[in-house]
Amino acid sequence: MDIKTASALHRLRLISAPEAVSFLVLAVCSVLKRTTEFNAVPVMGAVHGVLFIIYVIFWADAWNRVKWPLGTAALYFVLSVLPFGGFYADRRLKRAADDAVIASRARREGTVSA
Repeated sequence: MDIKTASALHRLRLISAPEAVSFLVLAVCSVLKRTTEFNAVPVMGAVHGVLFIIYVIFWADAWNRVKWPLGTAALYFVLSVLPFGGFYADRRLKRAADDAVIASRARREGTVSA
């Protein structure tokens, strides 16, 4: 895996958790808006919107660089619109990055000829 591909995956991983948190906070703010006088939906909506747009840009870049199959790319996009999906995406991307590092080290040391 080259450095640009690794960077694209790292950026996607870095934005997935904050995007998921902002989505959950926005959901809580929506409930509070309807049940109390507290209304932070305009602010949290804007924050979540910006983070979602950044996630989609990083997702498209990662898809382009990694050359994921359509199913994998669709999975990471769907995870961005599920309440806890960003946390799952982060965990899955971390596991994939760790596997890539292990495979790279094994090839470098001559353990694997893949």
